[in-house]
Amino acid sequence: MSALLPPFPRLVFTILEPLACIGGYLAPILDTASFAAAQVPGIAPTLLTSTSQVLALQLGNCYGLIALIAIGVLYSTNEPKVVRNYLIACAIADIGHLWVTYIVLGYANFVDVRGWNSLAWGNIGFTFFLFVVRVGYLAGMFGHDRVVASVKKRI
Repeated sequence: MSALLPPFPRLVFTILEPLACIGGYLAPILDTASFAAAQVPGIAPTLLTSTSQVLALQLGNCYGLIALIAIGVLYSTNEPKVVRNYLIACAIADIGHLWVTYIVLGYANFVDVRGWNSLAWGNIGFTFFLFVVRVGYLAGMFGHDRVVASVKKRI
């Protein structure tokens, strides 16, 4: 695990985010129609076109990929540059994720926290939380990175 991260960002990025992404991977596999319909709060599940099914399942696959990348990067390196660049890329992706959600939902639904369903909480609430923690970490708000002794492996 990336021991250089301060405790709170380490918990968020090495445990909570991968678990949430695994949930995002499983949701469309377990109930594709509900997953697709729940992308927009208040929409009842309907018969999906083949295109909608493929897109929902591919989105789930992307969540699985994100979980694997997070685990692969954060559990295998103690290089500060690698961790920081990974989190910068994720923060940029968070902005894109929030923007796309805003465009599709519109302002009224985007800010109607009381009307959010579980997917809206993930797409907006959790993504915004991750973005804030990423920016906070990158700005040094959680303290300095820990110094991790480099271990040289002999072959």
